[in-house]
Amino acid sequence: MNTEELNPVLVEKLLAEGVDLDRMLRFLGDLNAGKYDRQSSVEPETVPPIDHPSIFDRTKSASVSLGREEARLRFSELGIALDPERIARAEGDRLLFDEAALRLTGIYLYPQTAYGVLNGGSASSYADHKKNREYSGALFDSYGGIFESLAEECRGKPKGITPAYINPDGTPGYSFLLLKLRMLLEHRKLYAETSGQSAAGVLPSFQMTSVHTDLSIAEALRGYTVCEELTGLSDSLDCPSVEMYTASQSMMAAITHSSEGRPRRIFDRAWGEENSPIAMPGGHGQNFEILAPVYRRMHEKGIRYAWLGNIDNMGYTVDPVSLALFALSGKEAAFEESWRTPMDVKGGILVSDRSGRLTCADIGPAISFADVLDFEAAGKPVLFNCGIGLFDLDKLIPRLDSLPYRLPLRVTDQDKDAGKYAQAEQITWEIIGLLDDPMFFAVDKSKRFLAAKMLMENILTSLPPGKAESEAEGLSAPKPGIESQTALSAALHEGLCRLLREEYRLSFTGDRWVLPRL
Repeated sequence: MNTEELNPVLVEKLLAEGVDLDRMLRFLGDLNAGKYDRQSSVEPETVPPIDHPSIFDRTKSASVSLGREEARLRFSELGIALDPERIARAEGDRLLFDEAALRLTGIYLYPQTAYGVLNGGSASSYADHKKNREYSGALFDSYGGIFESLAEECRGKPKGITPAYINPDGTPGYSFLLLKLRMLLEHRKLYAETSGQSAAGVLPSFQMTSVHTDLSIAEALRGYTVCEELTGLSDSLDCPSVEMYTASQSMMAAITHSSEGRPRRIFDRAWGEENSPIAMPGGHGQNFEILAPVYRRMHEKGIRYAWLGNIDNMGYTVDPVSLALFALSGKEAAFEESWRTPMDVKGGILVSDRSGRLTCADIGPAISFADVLDFEAAGKPVLFNCGIGLFDLDKLIPRLDSLPYRLPLRVTDQDKDAGKYAQAEQITWEIIGLLDDPMFFAVDKSKRFLAAKMLMENILTSLPPGKAESEAEGLSAPKPGIESQTALSAALHEGLCRLLREEYRLSFTGDRWVLPRL
């Protein structure tokens, strides 16, 4: 099928919704030709134990032991300008790298490392009343005044440029994207101070936006390049305040319901109206296709390691210790997992199949929530995917052309007011099931996974329990029966304050978190 075979009215509507028709029709051709039929996905059988050989417990002080010759060869291969025997402790014919040595090693790897964000989401669902009430009904009523003012701040904007936190006085904080850029500058400063080398070109950033968010994000970035919170530090380092590679994800179109059989076509009867399509995202798993030119370009410029994570996770920052552990391991990729909490009801968990192969299974599409609760009831620790991956581009790039066809494609039937149709999407973290020997870091949620999927989640993490109720006008005290969520919010709030202070380098002044203007 080609564009000329489609009704011009349908074509016009699809293009207006941001659908790349050539790409959409190519996908349909591949789907109908059976190119996705040969996919093999891991069938969840159980969850791995915490002492699994592929899981590295990062909640404890890190260390790794290498043979002397192995360490010399690895440092030489990676071009690390350090003598491993000087920074490690000798133990016979082996060298023990403690956390301090690993941190130093990771810092020296910064010139070969890039930091990427999935930045395509809008804040429409994020600030939606119904979804936020479903997330936390009792607390939603208690924090209603604050929710309303912040929802107004977020509506119509890409999520990445909405407030990443709320100040104790109820005012919105800096955006997720601005804070990520500031964090990268702090790590460039750390590299320059540690190595004595220039910070220019160190830790470049990259992002996948969407056709609906790209223009707004680009406009925000233009403003960030001249804002004092960034330029004060970048000028002192003689490097750009913003260095960002960008690729934009187009929309997909809903396709016909499975009951209509094959060949699948573009769904064109939304709300019963002829030539009416539905545009929708194809999932973050498309990043391996959308960002492929960016990955290749960075690799050509000497970047070997690339972090990838969600823009709305405040715990997603550069971690030199994990970077060193991963680089010294020689593995293809590493992923971060935290122990699941009652707030973690949407997303993926680490599972294994009958043969012991590991992957990430999304709660709902790939594994039922009842199964998750059964694992926990049986005393099995459930590790929740933090949405943070670290890839070796030497090994990822040869896979890029085949990944769109190997990564599991979830085609799910929908029966909604708009009609019966199907949605196709791919999930980034299901790449785990395609790897022979992935590495996992079991991390502290309060340090590495403070995600804000719903605005209420952001509010509950940002505001000290009890403070908002006493200071926000018209708010009542939290209703009974929510003690566990309040306790979890308190722990996450402490983690957020630590991140704002130690990772993002904000100061607490006048009941607000602020960045210094150098």
